[in-house]
Amino acid sequence: MSALTLRAHSQNDTHNDTHGDTRTAPPQPAGAGPAPRRPVPVAWLALLATPVAASANSPVLILPEMAGSLGVRTATATWLVTVFAWAMAVGTPLMASLLRRRGLGSTLRLGTALIVAGTAVVAAAPWLPLAMTGRAAQAVGAAGLITAAMSLAGSVRRMGVITAGFGTLGAVGPLLGSAVAGAASWRLSLAVGAVALIAVPAVMRRADLSAPPQTTRFDGRGAALLVLLATALVLVPRYPLPAVAAALAAAALLVLHVRSNPTGFVPLSLLRTRTFVLSALLACTVSTSYFTLLFTVPQLLHRRTDWSTSTIGTGQLVALLVGSALAMALAAASARMGRRRVLTIVLTVGALAPLTAALTPWAPLLLPVATLAVLATSAGQATLAVSATQATPAAQRPTAIGLFNLCYQLGGAFGPAIAALITLGG
Repeated sequence: MSALTLRAHSQNDTHNDTHGDTRTAPPQPAGAGPAPRRPVPVAWLALLATPVAASANSPVLILPEMAGSLGVRTATATWLVTVFAWAMAVGTPLMASLLRRRGLGSTLRLGTALIVAGTAVVAAAPWLPLAMTGRAAQAVGAAGLITAAMSLAGSVRRMGVITAGFGTLGAVGPLLGSAVAGAASWRLSLAVGAVALIAVPAVMRRADLSAPPQTTRFDGRGAALLVLLATALVLVPRYPLPAVAAALAAAALLVLHVRSNPTGFVPLSLLRTRTFVLSALLACTVSTSYFTLLFTVPQLLHRRTDWSTSTIGTGQLVALLVGSALAMALAAASARMGRRRVLTIVLTVGALAPLTAALTPWAPLLLPVATLAVLATSAGQATLAVSATQATPAAQRPTAIGLFNLCYQLGGAFGPAIAALITLGG
């Protein structure tokens, strides 16, 4: 999700980097209009954006409990994870479009409504399909809040606070979900993302909610075809032949549409930008590897050791936090090392993680695999996002970030499905 970070850099990287960025504006001459608003304190932006990371990863250790409650197999219960990632993937570019066309207020209100409605559905749903509907609503709403927070960040340091929050809460998510499920209910563990709503009133009081002027017509057909393509791709690990056929058909229709409407929802110039396309594909690859291992490693440890669920959760938490810290250190050193060298490290580590998981005969070595995986995906997402956006014109960078992030989030949908096939007999 930190792929959205560059959107704010390209639009509004002029704020002060001090904590909270509360520098006052210079005096305005008479008749010059109202003074510019102060930036929203970064703590509110972090609270608005980051709880979704914990919500996304909270089912990792409690899939069997969720499956038993809903009367399905554990492999089937991974649909709750897959649909969340799918909705995040398709919701991000849609919410980015809403923000550009209708403004911050509409985006925050719709995101809040979707999270509230989705959480209520998940809390009461007796069947898996209904619970999946609730999770999808939660994810699209969260995509709106994240998009809003990233658009208000405005500086590298403030953005770093938000992305650090993603990594930390994503690491805490599995153990937090297990603890909440043990103390109360697995349904409550899927509601932790609603904590972000606490920040909505504060952000709405401090931010400019006015709608921007609409200069272009919304490309509804392009958006629908992109959603159809993403949906078909998400289903490939579970239903390979029909999903591949549907994906090819959707891709063909989207190509025809883009050719007839080259400045629509999916700009033709982006698809012709080799650096953007390669960066997006690599981001999807490292993301898929990470989310596959995130769900595979606990299941393999259950099978190969006599460790308790809490021990496995704690071990994975430490491994993920170490990986997040290493990713931040690599990002800090990236300016001195150069992007090519950083990308080489990322791709090497990204390949080493699944190979180690597949070949190691020693179960405890699976925990360092989680460290390598989160290092590759966190550092890789930032590096590849820079490459993808710098290769596009400034006017198209918000669109490029939305589409890049869609590719990254597809990995969050592919990973759990692949993990189900590998470890759960799905």
